[in-house]
Amino acid sequence: RNTVSPLLNKGKTLALMASVFLWYNIDIVHSLNLLYIERGSGMSPFWLSLWVASIALVIVILSGLAVCYWMNRCKWGGIAILDALITLPLVLPPVVVGFALLMVFTPGYAFGAWLEAHGMSVVFAASGAVIASSVIAFPLFYQTVRSALQSVDHNMEDVARTLGASELRIFFTISVPLAWKGILTGSILAYCRAMGEFGATILIAGNIPRVTRTMPLAIYSYVEAGQYMDAFELVIYICVLTLALLSGIHLITKGSLFRHTDNN
Repeated sequence: RNTVSPLLNKGKTLALMASVFLWYNIDIVHSLNLLYIERGSGMSPFWLSLWVASIALVIVILSGLAVCYWMNRCKWGGIAILDALITLPLVLPPVVVGFALLMVFTPGYAFGAWLEAHGMSVVFAASGAVIASSVIAFPLFYQTVRSALQSVDHNMEDVARTLGASELRIFFTISVPLAWKGILTGSILAYCRAMGEFGATILIAGNIPRVTRTMPLAIYSYVEAGQYMDAFELVIYICVLTLALLSGIHLITKGSLFRHTDNN
């Protein structure tokens, strides 16, 4: 019953959104054009957002698991300071993070100039949007996964050590499988955060149509231009995508997505 009730509430929300969608008599053909990818002209905001968030998620998962592995086994006394630095993008305004990234990757400074000299452009490019989304989403994944890994039964890890298993093998064959709910939760939160990133993206990647204009940037542009119905359509797309993703994962985990318990 507890599992079905949230899904019914989400279903009612989707039905309400659909009703509002029809109430405003939105042109379906025009709405589909927002999803259309014109050959040779880059991606629409919808597909660009999915592409950026997907690439960012892969980066976050790979780097996040590596950092969690090191942090959970590090004996350094200043680990709390490092943990705070890693979490900093979660509490800082995204614009501040975007400005810091701009200072790092702009061609006017050493690292940015080196990248440009080797044919790699980050500022005002899609790669900049990916980097911004990855940095902003990383702390959500890191904190969720690290908490899940710390709740794993350490007795099982100790038994594996007595049998001669390496720390890396213990991590990937015992710790990660037992913490799968936390990893799944962190991945979903990171993906949704990356898909909705605005402040850092607009500073480092700009707001270039079909190049760096993701859905949040497109919504801002449409509102600024007075095209409220176009903005409303993209809002509907983001809400439906997020609700569908969370509802599907709730079904897979039988409603226990955000109720991580030991040894589950």
